[in-house]
Amino acid sequence: MLKRNRRLRKSEAIRSLVRETSISPNDFIVPLFVVEGKGVEEEIASMPNYYRYSLDTLKTEIKELWAMGLKSVLLFVKVPYNLKDNEGKEALNPDGLMQKAIKTVKDTCPEMIVMTDVALDPYSQYGHDGIVAKGEIINDPTNSFLAKMGLSHAQAGADIVAPSDMMDGRILAMRTLLEDEGFHNTGIMSYSAKYASAFYGPFRDALDSAPVDLQDIPKDKTTYQMDPANRNEAVKETLMDIAEGADIVMVKPGLCYLDIVRDISNVVDVPVAVYQVSGEYAMLKAAAERGWLDHDAVMMEQILSIKRAGATMIASYFAKDVVKLLN
Repeated sequence: MLKRNRRLRKSEAIRSLVRETSISPNDFIVPLFVVEGKGVEEEIASMPNYYRYSLDTLKTEIKELWAMGLKSVLLFVKVPYNLKDNEGKEALNPDGLMQKAIKTVKDTCPEMIVMTDVALDPYSQYGHDGIVAKGEIINDPTNSFLAKMGLSHAQAGADIVAPSDMMDGRILAMRTLLEDEGFHNTGIMSYSAKYASAFYGPFRDALDSAPVDLQDIPKDKTTYQMDPANRNEAVKETLMDIAEGADIVMVKPGLCYLDIVRDISNVVDVPVAVYQVSGEYAMLKAAAERGWLDHDAVMMEQILSIKRAGATMIASYFAKDVVKLLN
């Protein structure tokens, strides 16, 4: 034989030399959960070794992330039930938890990229990403509110706002308001292809944001998040968001949707983010605890597969674990 592919596999040094896909700390966005209180570093039961932080312990975590070379965080807040309503009014509070969390990160590490979740579900008494009226998640009034929420985050110092709701037209509403108010440099990372997935359960535990089971209230998010059976629709959704002003687009979840990541990365000219979600994290942690899988080997294979599929960046609960392993 004149061609033997194994020649380029015979040692780790050669394999490293010809490797097509590599991982570094620069690839990661670190999701962080923030709660009220003081001295809180509370492990999430369904997400082993992942925590909710109060503002004071958040400072310590931010310093650790930066020292590890992790330069971007995505903030989520757990809102007390007494502050929840149907319109999410607390989300616009300039002294609200999200706004204080943004300022805390920027005061602690000004160079850290702060991305923020823009959606109503943490603030909604119904656990939905939009305003509920007559048994329906209403689109346009929700967009107006989400634009104001994004503006509030920008005013607090967010670098990039990340609408995760999947309402039609919300990117245009948000970009227009940010421009009108002079926030020309605030980026938008759109959850452009977010599927109505069963993999979000642990995340909803972390924020107590699952849809409520009440009569005349939709019990899931299938009327606005994408149908997992659809592929072409994801490209259409993404191109619309880019036309409306999105700077980064996202596919969520990750592993079950790598075909979508590849489809989108083949046709867009903006960075593509992938969210490796809580269910994906929890499954590996559980299997590794039982000795069924090699945690680190499977974790790296998953991350590589996401990057190989076309991801520019990955929001992952494994970010610290990966970087520790790389080091």
